[in-house]
Amino acid sequence: MGPRLVRSLLGRGHAVTTFHRGTTPGELPAEVERLHGDRTDPAELRNALAGRSFDACVDTIALRGADTASAVDLLYGRVGHYVHFSTGQVYLVRRDCPSPAREEDYEGPLATPPAPDAWDAGQWEYGIEKRECEDLLEEAWSAGGFPATRLRLTMVHGEDDPRGRIQGYVLRLLDGGPLLVPVEPSPPIRPIHADAVVETVVRVVEEGSGKGAAYNLAQGEAWTHEEWIDRVAGMLGVEAVRERRPREGLLQAGVFPACAPLANPWMSVLDPGRAARELGFRPGAFEEWLPAVVERVAQEPWPAGGESVRAREIALVG
Repeated sequence: MGPRLVRSLLGRGHAVTTFHRGTTPGELPAEVERLHGDRTDPAELRNALAGRSFDACVDTIALRGADTASAVDLLYGRVGHYVHFSTGQVYLVRRDCPSPAREEDYEGPLATPPAPDAWDAGQWEYGIEKRECEDLLEEAWSAGGFPATRLRLTMVHGEDDPRGRIQGYVLRLLDGGPLLVPVEPSPPIRPIHADAVVETVVRVVEEGSGKGAAYNLAQGEAWTHEEWIDRVAGMLGVEAVRERRPREGLLQAGVFPACAPLANPWMSVLDPGRAARELGFRPGAFEEWLPAVVERVAQEPWPAGGESVRAREIALVG
């Protein structure tokens, strides 16, 4: 979403500064100020931003409490609005969290964590560490009015998704091979398109809305995993072939969740009602964006690393 957000802000007349490691090429307009450094190193962040003030800061990458703490310490009193990208997984680490989750469902006891060597231990850690970020921002707002807005995102899709999650389904459907699908039920699919996130961030920054609060961003419509497969197959004019296996077997084969990323039980289901009421967020529907994404990704090369996953899928069912 970074490049999309930069282009949108520039198009509306804002001056934009980016801070990143500079290790990957970025096709950004020449007028963008580029600062380089390691986001996880407070010293590098401080050296890059020392003495600077900004009308707004959009933090797309803070992964743990230490990242957020260094940003708050550096920008306290020197930023008009701080927008933090959080995740719906802050709800999934809660015990008996309702689904779809609302913002008030954040509070409550945590669930029992998975074993350290479990396949989903990283998913748990991600949710816990993003909660650390959020809790620090809530404390900073309560203690001194640090002007942070927390946006809890569900799975974000787009034509340029580096993980190729939609493209994996599309290419498998086009080559006629069976889609590996877990036998176990999976959460409803209620994602969001990257453009809807960018639109909301720009509005929040320009209007100064949502300070001190958290908001869920997800589309209004939900499909089951089975509906997803059939609808995408229909857009491609093909028939979906499924091979249903127990999730444990797919895990042991090393292909889950890559073989069916939208059947991952760690996929959050969010209620976007508060964002719609207070931020002007417009929850969209699949038909508004999915056909164009399917058409586009069907023509794109397979993402780096994706071919090996695809090959393992074929070997499993062959």
